[in-house]
Amino acid sequence: MDDIVRLAQKMMTRAYAPYSKFHVGAAVRDESGAIHGGCNIENVAYPQGLCAEAAAIAALIGAGGRRVLECAVVGPGPEVITPCGGCRQKLREFAADDLKIHLCGPDGLHRTVTLGQLLPMSFAPHHLERP
Repeated sequence: MDDIVRLAQKMMTRAYAPYSKFHVGAAVRDESGAIHGGCNIENVAYPQGLCAEAAAIAALIGAGGRRVLECAVVGPGPEVITPCGGCRQKLREFAADDLKIHLCGPDGLHRTVTLGQLLPMSFAPHHLERP
C-alpha cells in the first residue's frame, strides 16, 4: 500500500489549484497491478476543472486498464478528505463496492474505507445489463 500512497502524495504536489489553493492527489491501482496518478486541475471557468480521482482514472484508462482495485486520496490536511460525489460515482464505474480507498494526508495514511461505505446502494454498470 505504501507505493500507492506515495504516488498520491507526489500527485498532490503537482496539482494546479491557483483559485482554491486546495491541492489534492490521487492514485489508483489497476487489474495488472500498475498504479496511475492524478491531481486536481482547476480552471477559471470553475465547472471545467478536473478532480484528482477523475484524472487518475483517466490515466488508468489511457494506459489500457479497465478496473480500479485500490485507490488513495491525499488532501492537504489536517482533516481527512474523501472523494466528492461525482468521483465516487466515477470510481463505481470501474470498481466494486469493496474497493479500498485510503484517505491520507501529507503525513501518510489516516483511514481506509470502502467505496460501499462512501456510496451505499450505488447505481452501477450491472444495473443496465439486459437478461
